[in-house]
Amino acid sequence: MDLNLKNRRVLITGGSKGIGKAIAKAFYEEGAKVGICARNREDLEQAKSEIGENLAIFEADITEERTRAQLIESFLVAFGSIDILVNNAGGSSGTTIMETEVSQFHKAMELNFYSAVHLSQMAAAEMKNRGNRAIVNISSIYGRESGGKPTYNNSKAAMISFTKAMADELIGSGIRVNGVAPGAILHPSGNWQKRLNENPEKINAFVEREIPGGRFGTPEEVASTVVFLASDKASWIAGATINVDGGQSKSNF
Repeated sequence: MDLNLKNRRVLITGGSKGIGKAIAKAFYEEGAKVGICARNREDLEQAKSEIGENLAIFEADITEERTRAQLIESFLVAFGSIDILVNNAGGSSGTTIMETEVSQFHKAMELNFYSAVHLSQMAAAEMKNRGNRAIVNISSIYGRESGGKPTYNNSKAAMISFTKAMADELIGSGIRVNGVAPGAILHPSGNWQKRLNENPEKINAFVEREIPGGRFGTPEEVASTVVFLASDKASWIAGATINVDGGQSKSNF
């Protein structure tokens, strides 16, 4: 299927590993002009070597407001404009609510949520009234239900709410905002791979018990959904956050 993404200008945060790298590769293979950002230069260079020499890389810590502004400015200098933003950067920290310092909740919100809000504001200001632009936010099935670490869950719940609110605000200006909520996704740099290596019996039992599809998801399966949502084929989808989880979520909405 031709998704009409050739020469579309795409920025993906957290694009050097795992899901982000798979998203970057999927857009790149569709002929889009792709830029990725991450904190580690070596990881960015490795992603470029794997995806293609025309991949643009931006070293940036998006937990810092000034750095986010510089990132958007650098992307616009390199590409002239922006058609698609994918807010993928994120991470998990802390333990239980009672054992986690409030500062950890602040850090999780800065990385997983506020960065997406700020980048979306700046990108949308450039996209507005140009027609057929898209923002895709990567949240989690645990944004709708309990399951992961509370700091992560809370920030991803905020992301889902933000996605709907911004979608309603911007669709009249030619910008569609949607989200993807992955379940348990296995990739070499992820927590699930680490847990599987440490205790394969426990993790295999988790998969059998918790994932009706009977296996972990792949980054490529998430990427395919992101690329579709950013394309013309999803022209009447706005404000949705779509589970990509093999039936893992217990939520019925």
